[in-house]
Amino acid sequence: MYLGILSNCPNRPLRQPLQIMNPVAEKLNQSAAARWTVLAIVAFTMMTGYVVAKEMSPLEYLLELPVSQGGMGWTSGEFGLFAGSRGFFNVFLLMLFVGGVILDRTGVRFAGTLSCALMLAGTGIDYYAIAACPPESVSLVTFPPLGLNATPVKHQVLLASLGFATFGIGYELCGITVSKVIVKWFSGKEMALAMGIQVALARLGTALALAGSPAVASHWHISTPILAGLLAVGVGTVAYLFYCSMDIRIDRQGGGTSPTETDDEKFHFNDMKLTMRNPGFWLITLLCLLYYSALYPFLDFATKLMISKYGVSPHLAGIIPSILPFTSIVLTPLFGAMFDQIGRGAVIMIVGTVMLTVVLMVFALPLHSSVLAVTLMVVLGIAFSLLPAVLWPAVPRIVPMKQLGTAYSIIYYIQNIGLMLVPIVIGRVLQSHTAPDGAVDYTAAMWVFTAIGLAAIIVAVMLRAVDRREHYGLD
Repeated sequence: MYLGILSNCPNRPLRQPLQIMNPVAEKLNQSAAARWTVLAIVAFTMMTGYVVAKEMSPLEYLLELPVSQGGMGWTSGEFGLFAGSRGFFNVFLLMLFVGGVILDRTGVRFAGTLSCALMLAGTGIDYYAIAACPPESVSLVTFPPLGLNATPVKHQVLLASLGFATFGIGYELCGITVSKVIVKWFSGKEMALAMGIQVALARLGTALALAGSPAVASHWHISTPILAGLLAVGVGTVAYLFYCSMDIRIDRQGGGTSPTETDDEKFHFNDMKLTMRNPGFWLITLLCLLYYSALYPFLDFATKLMISKYGVSPHLAGIIPSILPFTSIVLTPLFGAMFDQIGRGAVIMIVGTVMLTVVLMVFALPLHSSVLAVTLMVVLGIAFSLLPAVLWPAVPRIVPMKQLGTAYSIIYYIQNIGLMLVPIVIGRVLQSHTAPDGAVDYTAAMWVFTAIGLAAIIVAVMLRAVDRREHYGLD
């Protein structure tokens, strides 16, 4: 009862259950060297996943070139199908729910290792599809949930989509596992800063993929960046196995209990009811859906946007979108540290969604200056830093530790619906606005992104109102 009263006290900044540790685990958790080492390991593993997640995005232009010119002859619709396929299994087979329960029931060691194995398998399938599968063979695909009715799709696209969907299971499971590892080690300490650093390293992976993939593909082969991503995930897997061995040693020294994982903190299915009844949880989930549905699919198509609308060279076009993650590498930890120190998280989320929407709206306008495009990417990079720096650390303020894995899995599941559907929709919009000579009009597509951004602003304002009523402590 005492804890329940505390958790609803207006002046209490965090709504988290009391964390009980054995003496050895508590000592290790208090060790700055130990927890920052853990952060470096798991953040690096997650970074390698982000490399693979975006390594194909700047290759759209090359993939859509005719085979005679070194491309694969893909259409915008086929590229949109591939880009959205990362969420297929997570959405239609409910794999994120399964992953969240696996995480809460088995712990971060098993779940993290499983996620790495799935990322490796999926990336391997992707590499085989692009490197060895002939792009000429086509099948008619009927799948009404995605609007495919006897639609001709290349076998290569289908196999690559299968690999990306398999990778997506491991990628999202890795994301929720790493988040729980950080909460486990940094709860009550520099948690927002730690999550900001993790996000910054993830953005570094995105930036490396966006900036490096076109150059690597042009110099060698379109499949070469995927091979590089496969090797990166392999190194990340080894790093995570090292963390697992470190965690096992801690358990043995502490009598079998690592920081914050006690019987009182373990997941029970009845606990899901508490999460489902939490209005703040649903608002932050919806905000995550809208924000990332506007941002990540935009990045998928941004390289070709720079070529088609702003006249940037195909070899340099990936560098402009990479400004966005490079900017966030520096700013996300700073905004996270600011959230640790002064709060104002709900206000920061509103500011981030407004900046995002304004930039997307300007991209929709008939302005064709490459200098403007660079400036907009810098502003978008700030928005890309603001909201994630407070959104992910805000979840443990709303959801107790024992429900955290399941809560993150629900958030990621709903986010995956947007990440799956929006690229497919945008791909079709672009295909319908492509002239016979190949010129693409991006106006309609950018207005779709802008509408999603406007909805995100509304949800961010609602979240602030609920925070003031429920006293989550976001501000």
